[in-house]
Amino acid sequence: MTASTKSVHLTRFDSKKAAMSIWDEDIVESEVEFDNSDVVEPDYDLPEKTGDTSVEVTEENREAAEVSKSKAMDAIFEGNLNEAIDHLTEAITLNPKSAMLHASRASVFVKLKKPNAAILDADGALQINPDLAKGHKARGMARALFGLWEEAARDLKTASKLDFDEETAMMLKKVDPNVKKIEEHRLKYERLRGERKVELERLRCEAESREVEYVSIFKNGQVIRIHSASELRFKLNAASTLFRLAIVYFTAAWCGPCRYTSPIYASLAGKYPKVVFLKVDIDEAMDVAAKWNVPSIPSFFFSKNDRVVDKVVEIDMNSLEKKIAQHAG
Repeated sequence: MTASTKSVHLTRFDSKKAAMSIWDEDIVESEVEFDNSDVVEPDYDLPEKTGDTSVEVTEENREAAEVSKSKAMDAIFEGNLNEAIDHLTEAITLNPKSAMLHASRASVFVKLKKPNAAILDADGALQINPDLAKGHKARGMARALFGLWEEAARDLKTASKLDFDEETAMMLKKVDPNVKKIEEHRLKYERLRGERKVELERLRCEAESREVEYVSIFKNGQVIRIHSASELRFKLNAASTLFRLAIVYFTAAWCGPCRYTSPIYASLAGKYPKVVFLKVDIDEAMDVAAKWNVPSIPSFFFSKNDRVVDKVVEIDMNSLEKKIAQHAG
């Protein structure tokens, strides 16, 4: 039985959105290589009779059960395991309150490589007597057949504490290496998750700090003049980090229509304080105008999440405000 997993590598991210994204992902674990040489497929036979534990067992039935148990032991000695199951089933029917009979049949089911049946009988035995070593031993060996290494080790250790025997000790030696692999694997990924938690906290603090820094850059309700391509890039990155719409208004001192649009643009900045209103003089920042392929002025470019989503290139301030309302939401 293996755990299906792979690992995730943490990367440095520079935005709150990236930090949120990495939080949503789960660390997928790598596979653990076990010694599964004795692991078997589940058995799905119908359960054997277990008798009625609410019925009072007579002395006669108790004696008859012991006779059937003796026959079962003879059959086991001769290697007739299925015959032994029949005799033990008869014994259990006669004396269903005997934890030892349930545990004995569980042990035979283990020999027959039928772990489901063995666990069912061992559970029954331990319900009657929780301190029955034979019940813990049979269940531990059955769980080992399923590759349930940690559960098997717990049962086998309990059995050894209650009544030590060599067979249980040998099975524990076989199970323990797989249990150790599981523990090492778990510790490894607990450490990774711990490191990831620290990294996520660092990213969160970094993002919050950057957000505070970016918020201080933008003068809510005011137009911000841009003087270079690098400054524009920085302001647009900041707007994207804060998930804000940014508008880049291209103008010039000699532009007649811009004398009409500029005051309206400033008033819109006051009306939409969470929108970033930027203003570029194409003569002062010619590199910006060239890079943005400004067709005419005044021109308004809408940027959201680091990409241009719309533009207005005519003197239509009603259209401009409609687009602001549309993209700011």
